[in-house]
Amino acid sequence: MMVNRRPELSSEATELMGRIRERYLTSGEFNGLHIRSKLVEPARAPAIELLKAGLIEVMTGADYMNIHIRPWPSRRSIEEQIQDINELSRADYGVCLYPTAAGMKGVRLSSKLNGRPYARAMARGKGTLELAYFQFDVLEQYRNDSRFRFSFGDSGASMGLSDEAFEDEDVFERDHVGLNHIGFAYDLTRYDPEDADSPIERRVAVFYCDLITLTPEHQRRWQTYEVDGANLEPHPLWWNGQMGRWPDGVGPFTRLFMELRNLNELAVLAFGEEMFRSTDRPAEMGWLLRPSQREWDDFVLQLDKLLSDNLRSEFFKAAGIESVDERGQRMGTLKRFERFLQSGGVAEDKARKIVSPMALVRNARQGPAHRIRANLTDRTFIHQQIELLREIYSALGATRHWLATHPRCADWEEKHKELQTYML
Repeated sequence: MMVNRRPELSSEATELMGRIRERYLTSGEFNGLHIRSKLVEPARAPAIELLKAGLIEVMTGADYMNIHIRPWPSRRSIEEQIQDINELSRADYGVCLYPTAAGMKGVRLSSKLNGRPYARAMARGKGTLELAYFQFDVLEQYRNDSRFRFSFGDSGASMGLSDEAFEDEDVFERDHVGLNHIGFAYDLTRYDPEDADSPIERRVAVFYCDLITLTPEHQRRWQTYEVDGANLEPHPLWWNGQMGRWPDGVGPFTRLFMELRNLNELAVLAFGEEMFRSTDRPAEMGWLLRPSQREWDDFVLQLDKLLSDNLRSEFFKAAGIESVDERGQRMGTLKRFERFLQSGGVAEDKARKIVSPMALVRNARQGPAHRIRANLTDRTFIHQQIELLREIYSALGATRHWLATHPRCADWEEKHKELQTYML
């Protein structure tokens, strides 16, 4: 039976390996050893020896814009990295040498890393921008805890202890945490948009360099939610944003609020009054953290507040839509909205179709208000949320398209119309 043994290294390679490890573990941010100027010639041969042994890797501008950060294990061949070393001159900015997982195997780590699983993983060779993946409901504690500021995006989120809680002596030091670059990731290998029972695996993705900023208690908590990353892909909007690329689209929540702002602009041009009271997205409004009845009820409640409850009576008055019908009965905001569409020439059936998704939200909101409901788990809620958002922003978009034909809106142009909409 063959036994894998550590390669025999020259004394020069052994000495360089020790310096690389020391720099990596004591830098505070797991930085590489910068080889430049007078260090180039003494390091050239031993670095090549260590590369061939699989114990180090080279970071250059070809890997990442900042060579003092190893975002992930090198994606270039050993031969290419050896060429980097061979072609390196004293006049160059230099390269950084990092230990691989093999290069850190068996190295004793500081006791300061005890209880910090993600810091230990980086100490063992994980890249700064490598991702760990977690169940979506890992975010639930932070969203529901009033001490934290939590904000949802379509493709990511952020959380952090509030300034007030930070100054509160009763808040334990272990809870002084925050993450600003939380992303969402998906496994859609079994997803079928036509099958409400097909799984949409939505996960949370976090860079290792962010996870190591958490206190030991929170690192261990996150570890209990960690899942395998097989088949998971970070949301393209989030990933491109983290990599400094311009976005090519928006998510469905962002699109919905864009349409609310569009309608307000058009309403002011046409009638001198805004249609909606608010076009600001509540920080906690986003994807369901778990497919439960309670999460669904809370979501439709927020959505109805942004739609039916958000329509302004002053707008309808300016548009000539009375608050009572022909029989003297008071009309709700959705009925007045339907009458408004019809007053501008929209056929009755089309007006009813535009209003129907908002009416569906209103009816869904009234359900939990009138009866006690068990907090059931129903995975179809994930599909229902996606489809409902699609119907809502489509209805608002149809209204915007129609209202833009008003004579007073002739010069209005839609902002960001080139952006596509990512439904997941």
